[in-house]
Amino acid sequence: MVPGLATLRTYQPGWLSKDLVAGLVLTALLVPQGMAYAELAGLPAITGLYTSILCLLGYAVFGPSRILVLGPDSSLGPMIAATVLPLVVADGDPGRAVALASALAIMTGVIIAVAGLGGLGFVADLISKPTMIGYMNGLALTILVGQLPKLCGFSVAAEGFGGEVVGLVQGLLGGALVPAALVVGGAGLVLILVLQRMLPRVPAVLVVVVLSIAGVSVFGLGARGVDLVGVLPQGFPPLTLPHVSVSDLLALAAGAVGIAVVSLADTISTASAFAARAGRTVDGNREMVGIGAANIAAGFFQGFPVSTSGSRTAVAQQAGARTQLAGVVGAVAITLILLLAPGLLRDLPQPTLAAVVIAASISLADLPATVRLFRVRRTEFALSVGAFLGVVLLGVLAGIAVAVALSVLNVFRRAWWPYQTVLGRVQGLPGYHDVRSYPEAERLPGCVIVRFDAPLFFANARTFRERLEERAAADPAPRWIVVAAEPITDVDTTAADMLHELDVALNARGVHLVFAEMKDPVRRKIDRYELIRTIDPAHFFPTVDAAVDAFRRETGAQGGSVTA
Repeated sequence: MVPGLATLRTYQPGWLSKDLVAGLVLTALLVPQGMAYAELAGLPAITGLYTSILCLLGYAVFGPSRILVLGPDSSLGPMIAATVLPLVVADGDPGRAVALASALAIMTGVIIAVAGLGGLGFVADLISKPTMIGYMNGLALTILVGQLPKLCGFSVAAEGFGGEVVGLVQGLLGGALVPAALVVGGAGLVLILVLQRMLPRVPAVLVVVVLSIAGVSVFGLGARGVDLVGVLPQGFPPLTLPHVSVSDLLALAAGAVGIAVVSLADTISTASAFAARAGRTVDGNREMVGIGAANIAAGFFQGFPVSTSGSRTAVAQQAGARTQLAGVVGAVAITLILLLAPGLLRDLPQPTLAAVVIAASISLADLPATVRLFRVRRTEFALSVGAFLGVVLLGVLAGIAVAVALSVLNVFRRAWWPYQTVLGRVQGLPGYHDVRSYPEAERLPGCVIVRFDAPLFFANARTFRERLEERAAADPAPRWIVVAAEPITDVDTTAADMLHELDVALNARGVHLVFAEMKDPVRRKIDRYELIRTIDPAHFFPTVDAAVDAFRRETGAQGGSVTA
């Protein structure tokens, strides 16, 4: 059953008042943020409201989470702009930009929904946490630099982080700064950050919006050079199929995939966090369908791609939201504003919207987590820095590709060069232990026990062979090399051929290749590869102790029998 209908069937009357209040509280946050994030994406502010309405309704019907709030998002804004704006004609036709953004939302939604229906929820795991931290840090810096000119009352026509930095400096040195704009935007930014830190339950964005509108009236800021939002178009947008060409769709495809990955990673992580608080679990595939439906709904009504928001969801939860009806109330309230009071925000200063975006960008950055990575895991810190530089130097779209590539390569690196060591017996400890951790561990003469912490496959087969051949070439040479094979979860055909060749080469030296603790599925593959024609079937043991006992019986070796 569609999740929205299932919620209606089980809806309790006592929830209604809480959902109504939460929906109205959300509206106060959704309106200014929607407008600000639309402009961050290079689109007219009104499209942020259209997007908010339709994505809330779409997710309310198809989304499985009871309180998750979707909408325009600061992390997607630069990606949308990077995808859409290069395709807009030189005169910057806003109508074409809206059509392209709407098509991008539909494509993103279809990708996510189809992936969810196909059970591909795991794609949200393509970005590891360290690379996501680096990506978000880079995104935060990019957004901050891009919004600073608007905060100062002027605009910069430049592409890329470097161009925006140059444009900002040139504008400041060239006298483009509007003092009144900087005061309004700077004061708004400081107030948002202070309220969020000191009084987190107070709707900081709403407070700043109200005060800035009042300031326009009291101090005549419009006459002092401060740009204002102006009267919004009245009415609700009609159902519209975006008019774009096939070549445009091809150009939008890469951006749609990147936005889908970021939206999924953000949404599923947020959904998991809030579900855990309520003692629930998250179905990644159903979440994908809900996110896809929200994007598709927005795309057919002049909207752009959306994601979830941890801050907006937290506001809904704190306001007492019980179901997605709170989002529906918010969508209805925004619609009423457009129909009945389109001039409500006409005196909202543009620098205030810039302050809203900058505050959101600061929340994206996670410097404490970056410092922690540096302290506890330098390799993952390097990955984080690589993702950060990918965004800053190459742009947000290339940055997400870099982040995904780094995550995948890191997994491959760990399997390619896995940890491997020699094991020995330690006084007072049962079993066999890493001699690097226990240098005093006793080893049995003539028998080397090694551990290889990864599946054996084409990429690490040569490394495995070289390490064992090095052990066999030691002086004195061992008679048995026992592989503690429990960490080896797979053996592919390339590795099977390697094992055959290795066993032949070791036998020629008088060294036996022996396996202990091999998992049953892996052993069945060994049999299927017919390796037991080369490797003696008697050289497979259930435990390392069993292998060592067999070695002692065969060779009469002594030692290595530390009492546990």
